[in-house]
Amino acid sequence: MIPSSSAPRLILASSSAYRRELLARLHLPFEAIAPHIDESPLPGEAPEATALRLARAKAEAIALRHPGALVIGSDQVATLDGAQIGKPGDHPRALAQLQTMRGREVVFHTALCLWDGRVADSVQVENVQVFVRFRDLPDAELDAYLRIEQPYDCAGSAKNEGLGIALIERIDSLDPTALTGLPLIALTGMLRRAGVGFFGS
Repeated sequence: MIPSSSAPRLILASSSAYRRELLARLHLPFEAIAPHIDESPLPGEAPEATALRLARAKAEAIALRHPGALVIGSDQVATLDGAQIGKPGDHPRALAQLQTMRGREVVFHTALCLWDGRVADSVQVENVQVFVRFRDLPDAELDAYLRIEQPYDCAGSAKNEGLGIALIERIDSLDPTALTGLPLIALTGMLRRAGVGFFGS
């Protein structure tokens, strides 16, 4: 880590407990502030474009309120056959999502933005794709899973970091943390390019 006297303020533009837990793995001091933006996709917008736009918008919203900070924005869009799958919000919608996805492959686009408020126009963005094949499970198992974990705030209705891993047959990605919502391999690269060191460097 760079010396505290010169370390920039690091802010995670998110209210997500999952993203906070992931960022804490890097042992960097940070704050988490909710950006409070409209996360609705635009008409005709491609899933990857939605994720990238929202990741940048979240980082920008916080950066404008906290000049000079390094701000991390991230957004995830799940897709099946090219159509976006949002957060279910309740049990019936979550069950319907899992029923539709069983035995099939879902693509998760996890976009990342690092906004460096110390340098004009210094913005890094990247989209990390994760391909997830779900097991072909009966309704009773899907319903039982939902009642145990209640993942109604998760796109795709399954927490891979919890019991939801039992619903999954295969995960393909260059960054295993991307599925949970914050691609740490991509993020550490961005932070290094912004001058943030690790391991006491």
